[in-house]
Amino acid sequence: MEFFFNPRGIAVIGATADQRKGGNIIISNLQKGYDGRIYPVTPRYEEVNGLACYASVLDVPDPVDMAIVYVSAKLVPQIIADCGQRGIGGAMLESAGFSEAGPEGAALQEETAKIARKTGVRLWGPNCMGLVDAVNRNVFSTVAPSIWSAGMTPGNVSLIAQSGMLAGAFLIDIMTHGAAGISKVCSIGNKMDVHEGDLLEYLLDDPLTGAIGMYLESIVDGPRFMALCRKSTKPIVVLKGGKSAQGAEAALSHTASMAGQGAVVSGALRQAGVVEANDFYQMMDLCRALGAYPDLPADTQNRVAVLTYSGGAGIVSTDFLESQGLVLGDLGSGSIDILQSVYPEWMPPKNPMDLWPGIIGNGTVKVYNEAVRAACADHGIDGILAHCFVGGFGLEPDLPTMARLAREAGKPLVCWISGERKAVHDFQVQAQKLHVPVFREVFRSVECLGAILNNPQKGLSVPESVGAPLDRERLASLLAGCSGSLDEFQSTQILAAMGIPVLDETLTASAGEACRAAEAMGFPVVMKGVDPKIIHKTEANLVRLDIASSQEVKRVFGELAAAMGDQGKVLVQAQIKDGLELIVGLVRDPQFGPCVMCGLGGVMAELLEDRVFAAAPLTHQDALALIGRLKSQALIDGFRGGQAVDRDALAAILVRLAQLGLASPQVLEIDINPLIVADGRPVAVDATIVLQKASHLFGQLS
Repeated sequence: MEFFFNPRGIAVIGATADQRKGGNIIISNLQKGYDGRIYPVTPRYEEVNGLACYASVLDVPDPVDMAIVYVSAKLVPQIIADCGQRGIGGAMLESAGFSEAGPEGAALQEETAKIARKTGVRLWGPNCMGLVDAVNRNVFSTVAPSIWSAGMTPGNVSLIAQSGMLAGAFLIDIMTHGAAGISKVCSIGNKMDVHEGDLLEYLLDDPLTGAIGMYLESIVDGPRFMALCRKSTKPIVVLKGGKSAQGAEAALSHTASMAGQGAVVSGALRQAGVVEANDFYQMMDLCRALGAYPDLPADTQNRVAVLTYSGGAGIVSTDFLESQGLVLGDLGSGSIDILQSVYPEWMPPKNPMDLWPGIIGNGTVKVYNEAVRAACADHGIDGILAHCFVGGFGLEPDLPTMARLAREAGKPLVCWISGERKAVHDFQVQAQKLHVPVFREVFRSVECLGAILNNPQKGLSVPESVGAPLDRERLASLLAGCSGSLDEFQSTQILAAMGIPVLDETLTASAGEACRAAEAMGFPVVMKGVDPKIIHKTEANLVRLDIASSQEVKRVFGELAAAMGDQGKVLVQAQIKDGLELIVGLVRDPQFGPCVMCGLGGVMAELLEDRVFAAAPLTHQDALALIGRLKSQALIDGFRGGQAVDRDALAAILVRLAQLGLASPQVLEIDINPLIVADGRPVAVDATIVLQKASHLFGQLS
């Protein structure tokens, strides 16, 4: 990947003297900052922007490590072949007209990819804006030249964006305002070859990158992406497009990419220690906040000191803390003594620190500096939220001193800023240079401080153990000859063989068999009609509870058989006392592979939609964390005298499901609903396993 970021020479294929066109903008951007050799390639001109032109990339002299291609899509396959012949390692395809343009473009993309694989040329793009490196002033892109006139602000945040125009427009916006510093912006478009995993791996080792933000519409290799995120020591923020049904359709038409279910994606990202964003500016704000404080100790807690010139703003900030997993810290006696030196005698210091009365007597600078000093010295404070006003009322604080005190104490300082427009802008520029995150909204300030103090990467470890090994040979034997949706009895027998607790049950073909099974189990029992064509048995009235005698067994058997048209069998199952109903299962996501689900079950499953996901493999710790993300924690812990769930037992089931999904690509879905908690331990009461058709499986394995 190094030839994309630090090439010794660049061939610009599609160069032009027309300053309105991308082929000239690329040359102009290179001339403003890049210090390597630039080779315009075009048969139409002898020179472009004072640089000698070459008719073909084959004529370009050494050194040349990379080509930037900006020509019609139909010309690209031959150009990539020529690049391979010339020995060029990589090409940035900034042309459009490939898979995003329909079947003809998709065919061109596949042809180009085949040539690249054959010749060994790595491809970045197509349909992208390339690379902007603000630290090294390398702009390998058609981004507008205004980026230079406004001045690129270097920083330690690097971005990966799947959308080309978004990367360009967003970059111009955030950089020309001067309040956000950028290291690298990578626009990757259709991801014909180079994708987010390749770039993430590079940026994780890049000393100039402190935090990484990504806008993605698809994830090419979910397991690799997860592994990279889990081992990262740098904060990662992801904005995933296409999570809704309509959003997924938009992603498909835009970059011909598949988008996974939103809940699956969110669960996998959370599991990997990624902070998920919901819009573009939030993504950037979270990145610059996390990039300002990337190395907090893992034992950092969530106690905040709020410094304000307004009692009302302090109250609003406090209201927001809880929603972001933060609490007001209790001030110790030492910090109270420091504050008392600048507070009026009649006002006892407390948190939030209302500084206005002190400012009246001692001035803004002294009071704010002493308040920051008090918070930094207090062992009960982990982070500082400072409300600042500039441009009037004599409220301008001494931000450099505040930043120094906070940095020396290792306590994040985040500011909410308001005031006169130019003064606010100047404050933001100063704060960026001091690496102090500053925001225009109270909520965003609290949100970003929460991301810093509760960074999900803290204490995250790379998975090592994923439980006792699964008997793969036995599983293959149980699944041999099966396909499609298995009935409940088949499904539960497979789960039982794989170590998942199920109820005692017997599949019967006659009333006599049913009676003998019920008598052996002991009354009462449950009886269910089992028909492979009917998945939702309750809705079809094929589930009967509290069967208390052999006479009832005979009667119910007849009723169930008649309801199924004498096509199915009847399952006799031991009945357990009422308990919390859960649902667990497995889905095979197109991006992350097998993913485990856990949530409330029974009739509550669809009503409350309290479900969470995680990608396989799953450690016991992962599974416990997954359970901890459910909204219904009170029910899990035994609400109002209910039986608390044995979390370790539930986690063991989730780990087993993940292993099962990894062990057999034939398994598409597993649905255990309900999983009833009896005496604290969950047991599968009903289950469905869905397998691939044999022909599909053969195609996948071959």
